[in-house]
Amino acid sequence: MIRAHTAAAVRDAEAPLLAAGEPLMDRAAFALATQVAAELRGRGHRVSGSVVLLLVGGGNNGGDALFAGTHLARRGCQVHAAVLGERPHAAGLAAARAAGVRVHDVLAAPDVPGAVVALARAAGVWVDGLTGIGARGPLREPLDRVVGALAAEKAASPDEPVVVAVDVPSGIGVDDGAVPGPVLPADVTVTMGTAKPGLLLPPADTLAGRVEVVDLGLDGALAAAAPAVCRLAAADVADLWPVPGPADQKYTRGVLGVVAGSQAFPGAAVLAVAGAVGAGLGMVRYRGPEVPTGLVHARHPEVVTAPGRVQAWVIGSGIDPDDAARTQAMEESLSAALAARLPAVLDAGGLSLVHDDGHLDLPATVVLTPHAGELATLLTARGEEVGRAEV
Repeated sequence: MIRAHTAAAVRDAEAPLLAAGEPLMDRAAFALATQVAAELRGRGHRVSGSVVLLLVGGGNNGGDALFAGTHLARRGCQVHAAVLGERPHAAGLAAARAAGVRVHDVLAAPDVPGAVVALARAAGVWVDGLTGIGARGPLREPLDRVVGALAAEKAASPDEPVVVAVDVPSGIGVDDGAVPGPVLPADVTVTMGTAKPGLLLPPADTLAGRVEVVDLGLDGALAAAAPAVCRLAAADVADLWPVPGPADQKYTRGVLGVVAGSQAFPGAAVLAVAGAVGAGLGMVRYRGPEVPTGLVHARHPEVVTAPGRVQAWVIGSGIDPDDAARTQAMEESLSAALAARLPAVLDAGGLSLVHDDGHLDLPATVVLTPHAGELATLLTARGEEVGRAEV
């Protein structure tokens, strides 16, 4: 499982280690350089001779990039550093120059974005060290224009170069996953100590690429801080997925009740049932009118339409809330689920059941799956005036 902690929690965890003289930046820079080398080899390039561009802002992220550049230069890379921070990390800059990194003061150029893009076109890897976990809000001038130009350049040739972000892609909301302005999308984000919420939360998570967490020794300090966001990885899902054993039968494997589909939208019933059957459930009970029932049985004759025991519900897909008979079936099924504290998923028409105060305090066993328009309608019905575009 990937656990993400807020910027404040990370700073609190780092503080005692830094006070004790722990070389956190050295560890971060070495891991970053190692990842860049791995990305080059993974794409069939030799590390020695490859051209790497460091995008260097102020602060520690820029320092991480500069120290990583020193490691790469010593391994034979041709490393260029475009310095875009007014106060770049002094020790990192000195180390980079001593290792042979070519430092470019692009802020002095008449066309800053153009100067950076010219350097970028010659490089196979861009290391994004422009901003870190201390950044708030959209990027400011000139970084906004630089990142916008680089993002356009990357979009024109998505496979090359490789973009490696230091800690977070520059421009994302570190703690909330917001995208308030231009962002340089990463192919891989090397994040230090722990993942950051913005790497796991939409919409910024789509801009982070593959997330690699570098162990800086913060685990002990972070143990007391509850993670802000958790995400299951593929291995976690595999561990949690129930595998039937010799003693299992339909009730131990789970019986799902499905209230979905209608005369107008019969496909919703077929899709919901197909998903349930494919998940390996012990039994699926379908409750619906004649047309979707016939289609469901044609595809999945093992589905049961007689009433009986149900251990979880899926309610609402493909149902018009104005259909009185189907709404009554949804209401009865949700009431049964709530009375027995059974898991229930409310989708589409089923969301209309929680528009008023009839189900004000839903338990955590109920999951809502609205699209943007449905969520706007639901929130507005509950007193929050929200439009589809805002969602």
